[in-house]
Amino acid sequence: MTLTEQFSALDSLLMNTRLYWQCTAFDFDVLPWPELHAPLSALSDQAVAELDSDQEQLYQFFSSYIPAVEQLSRLVSLPAITNTRKEYPFWISNGIKGRKFTQLQDFVGALPTSNQPVLEWCAGKGHLGRMLAFNGAQSVHSVELQSHLCEQGKKSAQQQGLAIQFSQADVLKDSIQDFFSSHTHAVALHACGALHQTFMHQASAAKVPQISFSPCCYHLFTDNNYQAMSEHAQQSRLNLTHRDLKLALQETVTAPSRVGKVRKTEVEWRLGFDALRKSLTGELGYVSVPSVNKAIFSDSFAAFCNWAADKKALKLPKDIDYNKFLLIGQARKKVTERVELVRHVFRRAIEVWLVLDRALYLQQQGYDVSVNTFCEKQLTPRNILILASLKTPST
Repeated sequence: MTLTEQFSALDSLLMNTRLYWQCTAFDFDVLPWPELHAPLSALSDQAVAELDSDQEQLYQFFSSYIPAVEQLSRLVSLPAITNTRKEYPFWISNGIKGRKFTQLQDFVGALPTSNQPVLEWCAGKGHLGRMLAFNGAQSVHSVELQSHLCEQGKKSAQQQGLAIQFSQADVLKDSIQDFFSSHTHAVALHACGALHQTFMHQASAAKVPQISFSPCCYHLFTDNNYQAMSEHAQQSRLNLTHRDLKLALQETVTAPSRVGKVRKTEVEWRLGFDALRKSLTGELGYVSVPSVNKAIFSDSFAAFCNWAADKKALKLPKDIDYNKFLLIGQARKKVTERVELVRHVFRRAIEVWLVLDRALYLQQQGYDVSVNTFCEKQLTPRNILILASLKTPST
């Protein structure tokens, strides 16, 4: 399939199945799809967790119940760039935590070979730029918002004898056109939302010969209603919001068990408080309460309810049966998890739809574009790499 064909097929499937994914799990006290009640109710909590961690198993499980799900595995499939992971001297990895260095190795290894000057977008401390400079880039210009990260990056580059220049800039507000030139390789690893969209607009307007980036957090710094980039996506009947864009990010590498336990308690308590709030106000819809330090979930459910009630300006009576509402929260959590499981069938599809919108936009700007994966998703689920090369004028 061409990128256009892949986008059109995915767009049609998502449009036809939106009742399964374009919803909010916390809104439901019972499962909203009668045809899924029996298979979802038969799943143990452990089975739900196991299915949620294996996208292919998700497709297989729901292919008997949801139309066209059997097509998803093919429609979201992207070719993997395979390369031998290059080794670097120990000092290059100084200050790079956990899996991040391996991600960087794979990202750099997947980039086209070039000694062009590099523009590194949303650079942080310039870890990516330092690796590219070490690999022979003529020069690297790293652009970053936070001045202290620029200073740390500049110090590391000087200590390691690497040709890197840092510029501190707010790329959504400042004048940034001069960062881009017609002889630069523009790169960005996990720039979020409007940050990578601005990068794409400016790089393609400047006719940068090579654009290489991995997008992330598609909803950040953007309007709640998604503004499609390509002509094809602008013609789509899908109306995506931040909630839908966040769905694309919900495949995660396994969190530590302690984090999982805290999250379980948090969901149960939030849903339990919501049941309490509804009983007092008569309101039907779910109302969220603000984020809070996770330490509160090692206290008591009653203490959490009193905190949440204060945030919602709700006066609690003294004779509340907190255990009753905690049990309601625990029961609702089972529903919530199963609604989320159904939504998660479509999380990679939403992400690939968004990525193809970006790829098709760059094609419109005169680029040859490929969409690939640059590493295993165990390193990062945000493993998609868009490579764009400016077409040379035909003679």
